[in-house]
Amino acid sequence: MKVGYKAAAGAALLAMALTACGGAADKPKAASTEAAKEAAAQLPGSTINAVPYEQVADGGTLTLALSSWQANWNYNQVNGTHDNTDNVMEAVMPSVFLSDDKADVNNHPDYVTEWKMEIKDGVQVVTYKIHEKATWSDGTPITYKDFQAQWKALNGSDKKYQVSSTDGYDRVKSVEKGATDKDVVVTFEKNYPDWKGMFSPLYPAFTNSDPEAFNKGWVGKIPVTAGPFKVEKLDETTKTVTLVRDDNWWGRKAKLDKVLFRAIEDGATMNAFANGEIDAFEIPANASDLKRAKEVPNVDIRKAAAPNWRHFTVNGSAELLKDKSVRQAIAMGINRETIAASDLKDMDWPIQTLGNHLYMNTHKGYVDNSGEVGKYNPEKAKQLLDAAGWKQEGEYRKKDGKEFAIRFTYPSSIAVAKQEGELTQAMLKEIGVKVNVEPVPDDKFFDDYVIPGNFDIAPFSWLGTPFPNGALPQIYKTPVSAENYGSNFPRVGTPELDALIEQAAGEMDPQKAIDLGNQADKLIWDLVHTIPMYQRPSIYAAKKNLANYGAFGYADPKDWTAVGFTK
Repeated sequence: MKVGYKAAAGAALLAMALTACGGAADKPKAASTEAAKEAAAQLPGSTINAVPYEQVADGGTLTLALSSWQANWNYNQVNGTHDNTDNVMEAVMPSVFLSDDKADVNNHPDYVTEWKMEIKDGVQVVTYKIHEKATWSDGTPITYKDFQAQWKALNGSDKKYQVSSTDGYDRVKSVEKGATDKDVVVTFEKNYPDWKGMFSPLYPAFTNSDPEAFNKGWVGKIPVTAGPFKVEKLDETTKTVTLVRDDNWWGRKAKLDKVLFRAIEDGATMNAFANGEIDAFEIPANASDLKRAKEVPNVDIRKAAAPNWRHFTVNGSAELLKDKSVRQAIAMGINRETIAASDLKDMDWPIQTLGNHLYMNTHKGYVDNSGEVGKYNPEKAKQLLDAAGWKQEGEYRKKDGKEFAIRFTYPSSIAVAKQEGELTQAMLKEIGVKVNVEPVPDDKFFDDYVIPGNFDIAPFSWLGTPFPNGALPQIYKTPVSAENYGSNFPRVGTPELDALIEQAAGEMDPQKAIDLGNQADKLIWDLVHTIPMYQRPSIYAAKKNLANYGAFGYADPKDWTAVGFTK
């Protein structure tokens, strides 16, 4: 399936430069009230300036920003599962599904004209009919062989494939040819309710038939495409991807002539928009940027409730954080309300902490499962550290002569991450834990630090899809080995949690699946795998005449043919 969550380093910025001095108790508090809940419920499902295709002008160039340059363009490879990759691939690669802002999912008719799920003698079988004209840009028809190869690459059976997720594929028994090469028959060994999210994005068989091609074949290049746009140039020097209309596209003609994606550090994106260098951008949690964006002539501010959330990933494999009780102490020593209030101040967004790893405050399945671990309780934190043998000696705690010092690693241009680090530094100092706030280059943050486990605490955002339970096996299942951990960057898990994940992954009843998801979430909180902060704002500034683009919410921006400018 399309990987349930994609990592985004450039999640938020903050204009207000608070320092680490002083205690955490005197900082502003989040308003976790009925008013905040009501405000969240009123957030629109999407705001994209929806305009009928016929009313969009032919031609034009759209310029957008990437938060950093992407090295690997294979979205299914662990180094490629990033929002930057997805933003580009939406316009050039196949997806079998389309979702709307209510999270309703249907087949994408430009790629799959029909799909059907049946239970035959207790066995789940899904059939797909590929569009008869669907073809890769090298002239190779898209067939069942592409589906088959992707299943084999992503099902986890061959450890040489460095996949970010095996979700769904590991439950499939076979992928076979149907009546023709354009008919695909997928037979499941175990039921999988989120089957609609599989094979998106779809990559060509040559990518998935060889581990070397899968892991490295899309590094620094995009070899083939199959969408309304194709790649004209991938320029690492200027960090720009140039897409142009593909005249061989079999669907309706794209309105735009060209789409440019430029890697711009978050601190410079607002200036680029104000200067007319880009046509739209997602406003980070930065009240100053929001205020400035509103003052740009002919601007439209677009916002929506999206399945995206800000959090701290806690590395449970790090030397000082292997003990669960120590991780619980760290969580209790961090005031999440203070961080949410700091990040979201003056953002026209409900200031409300998030108590769930799967379902957002605006999702029907939401339950606050944070319990005692999610509450700011420095006294309890101190007790846990004492019991674990970390005794206060001077400013900080020590054990066997070793000082308790951890690293808060963040992308250097992300001001809000720096602020979060400094607040965390001040809070944890109160319980005797030293925090070194460590900036690293934006384009190295994931590849050199988060993915290889070279951190103690790392702040970023998970960006969701209409399939929230897909996050369970991808992010929270116990790693198979130190090398094979999917997107479980903390590298922790338990047999009890794995059993619930397995149940939730195969539960066909939607309400029962949500109930199982919430049971699993309680264990994730107890494990202190990840510390959720808040549902991330999805706020875009766009030129007023930009149509069919902006804050999509639960919808996916997959229909790039209608994106353009009004006449």
